[in-house]
Amino acid sequence: MKNKITDKVSWVGKIDWDLKKFHGNEYSTHRGSSYNSYLIRDKKNVLIDTVWIPYTKEFVENLKKEIDLKDIDYIIINHAEIDHSGALLELMREIPDTPIYCTNNGIKSIKGHYHKDWNFVPVKTGDTLDIGESKLTFVEARMLHWPDTMFTYMSGDNILFSNDAFGQHYASEEIYNDCVDQCELFQEAIKYYANILTPFSKLVKNKIEEVLGLNLPVNLICTSHGVIWRDDPTQIIKKYLEWADNYQENQITLLYDSMWEGTRRMAEAIAEGIRKADKDVLIKIYNVSKTDKNDIITEVFKSKAIMVGSPTIDKTIMFSAAGLLEMIKGLEFKNKKAAAFGSYGWSVECTKVITTKLKEAGMDIIDDGIKVLWNPNDEAIELCKEYGYNFVQKL
Repeated sequence: MKNKITDKVSWVGKIDWDLKKFHGNEYSTHRGSSYNSYLIRDKKNVLIDTVWIPYTKEFVENLKKEIDLKDIDYIIINHAEIDHSGALLELMREIPDTPIYCTNNGIKSIKGHYHKDWNFVPVKTGDTLDIGESKLTFVEARMLHWPDTMFTYMSGDNILFSNDAFGQHYASEEIYNDCVDQCELFQEAIKYYANILTPFSKLVKNKIEEVLGLNLPVNLICTSHGVIWRDDPTQIIKKYLEWADNYQENQITLLYDSMWEGTRRMAEAIAEGIRKADKDVLIKIYNVSKTDKNDIITEVFKSKAIMVGSPTIDKTIMFSAAGLLEMIKGLEFKNKKAAAFGSYGWSVECTKVITTKLKEAGMDIIDDGIKVLWNPNDEAIELCKEYGYNFVQKL
């Protein structure tokens, strides 16, 4: 892989082909990821971000092949989470006095992770660092997606080092957006936004508008994960503005878990009714106990309406459905309508529990939902079809 991005900037990160889970077990990375670190050579030499802790020694050894570590004048940490700052312990053993530029919140976070009092230089929006022919400008980007996050803009080459913003968990030998499969790229980009940035959509919109208001030319967006946006780089900025604006597509998603297939049959019958009412709407059905939770969250993000179903068990609902509803609540989706469905035997709480959780998640509840006693018979299946048909009329 060619790591030279411009005459002054090189990629010095790590591709992680084997990564399947991230943030503990919270985020699935089917296509791996990368930890993008960048080395700027001007009159002053600057390292922007590092890599995740497991690759620390490899990173430092490879960096030594690029530059004498003592020739690194400044280190910039745009975000202190350990997938970006993880090599600092090893690196600072070799160059302990090198200034580390980050936000005040970044200093707190780095100290919290590593308990070291390095040579920190706090920066805020508008602060600059002259490095020779180019100048670096810092822009705080709080909650995109941590309080310490910032962007760094490099004049001359017109590069926005955006850290987590505009990134994707996507391993590729090709480092540019125009060199990879576009369907894969945008699937990973929207999944990244849906699962990580959705709660901060208002902040995303405001921060992007603030950055655009600076009227800075952008030739490249160098992210911390996935590909670099080189071809029409601002296309991902436009996508973020779209995704941040109460995003929805013409899609209805049905989510369920089932004990003895009764709730599954309800979901399929409801979907049949939806299809009869609207032949153009995209319908997706997922068993939440068998489907990756982050892929489901991405479909919820895209949907104008969702329906959640579960049988009653121990006066509540199945844990897979409950867990997913808790994730949905945390992500604070906007502009989504919802309803509940489920089957029951001697205890009838399923739809009530689901509806309550959907309300807590900020969903616009269509009605009280539909429930069926035991395994649905032909009459109950017809009622589910009718319910699906009427659900569409209420949207």
